[in-house]
Amino acid sequence: MARRGGKMSENLKAEIAKELGVYNVVKDEGWGSVSSRDCGNMVSKAIEIAERNVAKNQK
Repeated sequence: MARRGGKMSENLKAEIAKELGVYNVVKDEGWGSVSSRDCGNMVSKAIEIAERNVAKNQK
């Protein structure tokens, strides 16, 4: 997972937003228009991806 100073990269955020179906909101209105629920879902997805990567690297 790409990280810079504890933050998700813009590419990763965009990928997750697309996967969760909120990218159009981001594209049209910016990140500030994404609902709290969708932001929480994005964080959960990012954690899931990070955990998967850690597990894969431990094998």
